[in-house]
Amino acid sequence: MVFAAIFLPLLVSLGIWQLNRAEEKQVMLDQWQQEARDMDWPELVASGLEKGRPLTVTGLFGERSWLLDNRTRDGIVGYEVLTVFFPLEGPPVLVNRGWIAAPRTRNELPDVTPPEGVSTLTGRVSEYPEPPVLSDSSAKDSGWPRRVQSLPGAVARAEVAELPSAIIRLQDNEQPGAYRADWQPDRMGPQTHYGYATQWFALAIVLTILSVVASYRKTGARSGNDSG
Repeated sequence: MVFAAIFLPLLVSLGIWQLNRAEEKQVMLDQWQQEARDMDWPELVASGLEKGRPLTVTGLFGERSWLLDNRTRDGIVGYEVLTVFFPLEGPPVLVNRGWIAAPRTRNELPDVTPPEGVSTLTGRVSEYPEPPVLSDSSAKDSGWPRRVQSLPGAVARAEVAELPSAIIRLQDNEQPGAYRADWQPDRMGPQTHYGYATQWFALAIVLTILSVVASYRKTGARSGNDSG
Protein backbone atom coordinates (compact mmCIF):
# COMPACT_ATOMS: atom_id res chain seq x y z
CA MET A 1 0.00 0.00 0.00
CA VAL A 2 2.91 2.33 0.71
CA PHE A 3 4.36 1.50 -2.73
CA ALA A 4 1.00 2.28 -4.36
CA ALA A 5 0.60 5.49 -2.39
CA ILE A 6 3.96 6.71 -3.70
CA PHE A 7 3.85 5.59 -7.33
CA LEU A 8 0.15 5.88 -8.21
CA PRO A 9 0.13 9.72 -8.04
CA LEU A 10 3.42 9.74 -9.96
CA LEU A 11 2.00 7.61 -12.80
CA VAL A 12 -1.17 9.69 -13.01
CA SER A 13 0.83 12.94 -13.05
CA LEU A 14 3.05 11.60 -15.84
CA GLY A 15 -0.02 10.72 -17.88
CA ILE A 16 -1.51 14.18 -17.37
CA TRP A 17 1.84 15.76 -18.31
CA GLN A 18 1.89 13.82 -21.58
CA LEU A 19 -1.66 14.96 -22.34
CA ASN A 20 -0.62 18.56 -21.76
CA ARG A 21 2.42 18.08 -24.02
CA ALA A 22 0.18 16.66 -26.75
CA GLU A 23 -2.11 19.68 -26.52
CA GLU A 24 0.86 22.08 -26.64
CA LYS A 25 2.30 20.25 -29.64
CA GLN A 26 -1.01 20.39 -31.49
CA VAL A 27 -1.30 24.13 -30.86
CA MET A 28 2.25 24.61 -32.15
CA LEU A 29 1.62 22.54 -35.28
CA ASP A 30 -1.60 24.45 -35.99
CA GLN A 31 0.29 27.73 -35.60
CA TRP A 32 3.02 26.55 -37.97
CA GLN A 33 0.47 25.48 -40.57
CA GLN A 34 -1.21 28.89 -40.35
CA GLU A 35 2.13 30.69 -40.64
CA ALA A 36 3.06 28.56 -43.67
CA ARG A 37 -0.09 29.86 -45.37
CA ASP A 38 0.17 33.47 -44.24
CA MET A 39 3.92 34.25 -44.21
CA ASP A 40 6.25 34.50 -47.18
CA TRP A 41 9.82 33.20 -47.22
CA PRO A 42 11.57 36.37 -45.97
CA GLU A 43 9.17 36.58 -43.02
CA LEU A 44 9.73 32.91 -42.16
CA VAL A 45 13.50 33.42 -42.19
CA ALA A 46 13.17 36.50 -39.99
CA SER A 47 10.91 34.67 -37.51
CA GLY A 48 13.40 31.82 -37.08
CA LEU A 49 13.66 28.55 -38.99
CA GLU A 50 12.81 26.04 -36.28
CA LYS A 51 13.38 22.39 -37.15
CA GLY A 52 10.21 20.64 -38.33
CA ARG A 53 8.36 23.82 -39.36
CA PRO A 54 6.32 23.31 -42.58
CA LEU A 55 6.69 25.86 -45.34
CA THR A 56 6.05 26.58 -49.00
CA VAL A 57 8.48 28.60 -51.12
CA THR A 58 8.50 29.61 -54.79
CA GLY A 59 11.64 30.22 -56.83
CA LEU A 60 14.23 28.62 -59.11
CA PHE A 61 16.80 25.91 -58.57
CA GLY A 62 20.45 26.85 -58.96
CA GLU A 63 23.19 24.84 -60.65
CA ARG A 64 25.18 23.87 -57.56
CA SER A 65 24.40 20.55 -55.86
CA TRP A 66 26.12 18.57 -53.13
CA LEU A 67 25.88 14.78 -52.98
CA LEU A 68 25.87 13.41 -49.43
CA ASP A 69 27.81 10.19 -49.69
CA ASN A 70 27.09 6.77 -48.13
CA ARG A 71 23.33 7.20 -47.75
CA THR A 72 21.50 3.88 -48.10
CA ARG A 73 17.90 2.86 -48.79
CA ASP A 74 16.82 -0.78 -48.67
CA GLY A 75 20.47 -1.83 -48.56
CA ILE A 76 21.35 0.14 -51.71
CA VAL A 77 24.14 2.72 -51.53
CA GLY A 78 23.38 6.18 -52.84
CA TYR A 79 23.38 9.90 -52.19
CA GLU A 80 21.11 12.56 -50.76
CA VAL A 81 21.01 15.52 -53.12
CA LEU A 82 21.19 19.07 -51.76
CA THR A 83 20.69 21.80 -54.34
CA VAL A 84 20.75 25.57 -53.97
CA PHE A 85 17.31 27.13 -54.42
CA PHE A 86 16.69 30.84 -55.09
CA PRO A 87 13.27 32.01 -53.88
CA LEU A 88 11.66 34.87 -55.75
CA GLU A 89 12.03 36.91 -52.56
CA GLY A 90 14.49 36.53 -49.71
CA PRO A 91 17.77 34.65 -49.34
CA PRO A 92 18.70 31.43 -51.14
CA VAL A 93 18.39 28.13 -49.31
CA LEU A 94 19.62 24.56 -49.69
CA VAL A 95 16.94 22.02 -50.57
CA ASN A 96 17.38 18.34 -49.76
CA ARG A 97 15.73 16.74 -52.77
CA GLY A 98 15.92 13.20 -51.41
CA TRP A 99 17.85 10.01 -52.10
CA ILE A 100 19.18 8.72 -55.42
CA ALA A 101 21.01 5.46 -56.10
CA ALA A 102 24.73 5.66 -56.84
CA PRO A 103 26.12 4.53 -60.22
CA ARG A 104 28.06 1.29 -60.35
CA THR A 105 31.51 2.85 -60.02
CA ARG A 106 32.87 5.60 -57.78
CA ASN A 107 34.17 7.43 -60.82
CA GLU A 108 30.61 8.13 -61.91
CA LEU A 109 28.22 10.60 -60.36
CA PRO A 110 24.45 10.60 -60.88
CA ASP A 111 22.84 13.23 -63.07
CA VAL A 112 21.03 15.50 -60.61
CA THR A 113 20.15 18.36 -62.94
CA PRO A 114 17.25 20.22 -61.31
CA PRO A 115 14.11 21.27 -63.20
CA GLU A 116 14.22 24.58 -65.01
CA GLY A 117 11.83 27.45 -64.50
CA VAL A 118 9.87 28.61 -61.46
CA SER A 119 8.93 25.87 -58.98
CA THR A 120 6.84 25.90 -55.84
CA LEU A 121 8.23 23.61 -53.14
CA THR A 122 6.56 22.31 -50.00
CA GLY A 123 8.70 20.88 -47.25
CA ARG A 124 9.94 21.22 -43.71
CA VAL A 125 12.82 23.03 -42.09
CA SER A 126 15.72 20.72 -41.33
CA GLU A 127 19.28 20.95 -40.05
CA TYR A 128 22.45 20.99 -42.07
CA PRO A 129 24.02 17.52 -42.27
CA GLU A 130 26.80 18.29 -39.81
CA PRO A 131 29.70 15.84 -39.44
CA PRO A 132 30.20 13.68 -36.34
CA VAL A 133 32.60 15.04 -33.75
CA LEU A 134 36.24 15.01 -34.86
CA SER A 135 35.40 13.75 -38.34
CA ASP A 136 36.89 15.21 -41.50
CA SER A 137 34.21 17.41 -43.06
CA SER A 138 36.30 18.96 -45.82
CA ALA A 139 35.17 18.47 -49.39
CA LYS A 140 37.66 16.50 -51.46
CA ASP A 141 35.91 16.84 -54.83
CA SER A 142 35.73 19.91 -57.01
CA GLY A 143 33.24 20.87 -59.66
CA TRP A 144 29.52 20.25 -59.56
CA PRO A 145 27.80 18.18 -58.38
CA ARG A 146 30.20 17.85 -55.45
CA ARG A 147 30.45 14.66 -53.41
CA VAL A 148 30.82 15.22 -49.64
CA GLN A 149 30.55 13.12 -46.51
CA SER A 150 28.76 15.93 -44.66
CA LEU A 151 27.84 19.54 -45.25
CA PRO A 152 28.17 21.98 -42.34
CA GLY A 153 26.56 25.35 -42.79
CA ALA A 154 29.93 27.10 -42.88
CA VAL A 155 31.09 24.96 -45.82
CA ALA A 156 27.89 25.65 -47.77
CA ARG A 157 28.08 29.38 -47.03
CA ALA A 158 31.62 29.46 -48.38
CA GLU A 159 29.96 28.84 -51.78
CA VAL A 160 26.69 30.75 -51.23
CA ALA A 161 27.18 33.42 -48.59
CA GLU A 162 23.51 34.31 -48.02
CA LEU A 163 22.34 30.84 -46.96
CA PRO A 164 20.32 30.84 -43.69
CA SER A 165 20.95 28.65 -40.65
CA ALA A 166 18.77 25.75 -41.85
CA ILE A 167 17.83 23.83 -44.98
CA ILE A 168 14.56 22.56 -46.45
CA ARG A 169 13.63 18.91 -46.86
CA LEU A 170 11.07 18.28 -49.56
CA GLN A 171 7.76 16.98 -48.26
CA ASP A 172 7.42 14.00 -50.60
CA ASN A 173 8.37 12.44 -53.93
CA GLU A 174 5.80 14.54 -55.79
CA GLN A 175 7.63 17.83 -55.26
CA PRO A 176 9.44 19.45 -58.22
CA GLY A 177 12.96 18.07 -58.52
CA ALA A 178 12.38 15.41 -55.84
CA TYR A 179 13.98 12.01 -55.77
CA ARG A 180 13.13 9.56 -52.97
CA ALA A 181 11.96 11.92 -50.24
CA ASP A 182 10.47 9.46 -47.76
CA TRP A 183 11.72 11.07 -44.56
CA GLN A 184 10.94 9.91 -41.07
CA PRO A 185 9.13 12.57 -39.01
CA ASP A 186 11.58 15.03 -37.46
CA ARG A 187 9.47 15.90 -34.47
CA MET A 188 7.43 13.97 -31.93
CA GLY A 189 3.80 14.62 -32.82
CA PRO A 190 0.73 14.83 -30.59
CA GLN A 191 -0.21 11.21 -31.26
CA THR A 192 3.08 10.04 -29.75
CA HIS A 193 2.36 11.96 -26.56
CA TYR A 194 -1.14 10.49 -26.43
CA GLY A 195 0.41 7.04 -26.73
CA TYR A 196 2.76 7.71 -23.81
CA ALA A 197 -0.12 9.07 -21.75
CA THR A 198 -2.10 5.90 -22.39
CA GLN A 199 0.84 3.81 -21.19
CA TRP A 200 1.18 5.79 -17.95
CA PHE A 201 -2.55 5.61 -17.22
CA ALA A 202 -2.54 1.87 -17.99
CA LEU A 203 0.29 1.35 -15.51
CA ALA A 204 -1.66 3.36 -12.93
CA ILE A 205 -4.73 1.12 -13.47
CA VAL A 206 -2.63 -2.04 -13.15
CA LEU A 207 -1.03 -0.73 -9.95
CA THR A 208 -4.47 0.09 -8.55
CA ILE A 209 -5.79 -3.40 -9.34
CA LEU A 210 -2.74 -5.08 -7.82
CA SER A 211 -3.07 -2.95 -4.69
CA VAL A 212 -6.74 -3.83 -4.29
CA VAL A 213 -6.02 -7.54 -4.81
CA ALA A 214 -3.14 -7.46 -2.32
CA SER A 215 -5.28 -5.62 0.23
CA TYR A 216 -8.14 -8.10 -0.24
CA ARG A 217 -5.82 -11.08 0.25
CA LYS A 218 -4.31 -9.51 3.35
CA THR A 219 -7.77 -8.81 4.79
CA GLY A 220 -8.88 -12.35 3.96
CA ALA A 221 -5.83 -13.83 5.60
CA ARG A 222 -6.43 -11.84 8.78
CA SER A 223 -10.09 -12.94 8.85
CA GLY A 224 -9.01 -16.57 8.54
CA ASN A 225 -6.57 -16.23 11.43
CA ASP A 226 -9.19 -14.56 13.62
CA SER A 227 -11.75 -17.31 12.97
CA GLY A 228 -9.17 -19.98 13.81
